[in-house]
Amino acid sequence: MIHSAQVVAEEATQAAIDTVRRAALAALKYEDSPQGALAVVLTDAETLRKLNLQFRKTDSVTDVLAFPDGSIDSDDEGVYFGDIVIALPVANEQAKDAGHALESELALLTVHGVLHLLGHDHATETEKEDMWSRQAAILQQLAIKVRLPS
Repeated sequence: MIHSAQVVAEEATQAAIDTVRRAALAALKYEDSPQGALAVVLTDAETLRKLNLQFRKTDSVTDVLAFPDGSIDSDDEGVYFGDIVIALPVANEQAKDAGHALESELALLTVHGVLHLLGHDHATETEKEDMWSRQAAILQQLAIKVRLPS
């Protein structure tokens, strides 16, 4: 399958951008997703707070939001999976708290977002166990070590 991941970031290093792209593509491959594309935006905490309020009616900062799309591109017949938005400052703080690199945290958040785009959730304990297992497997394939949230 041909997958593409566009990463938009104003204040991220090239290493961070490359890690996000690699993580997104790895998650799509792991999930055996059809041909398609997605976008990941690395932005500030205030943008995530506003999006969280607008779309989830929660007036607080969050680390990652996923906006599934699922439309078909008539040019190449690929699926547009949707958009993932990550708060770079929140990811940085979470990385420090967990004791791993920012790039590792960005990989975790990206994989988490891709899984949401593909329909996975963690609303129940069973769903959470499944999603966390998938995240761990994808990160292991990428040789990225993180302390996964409980």
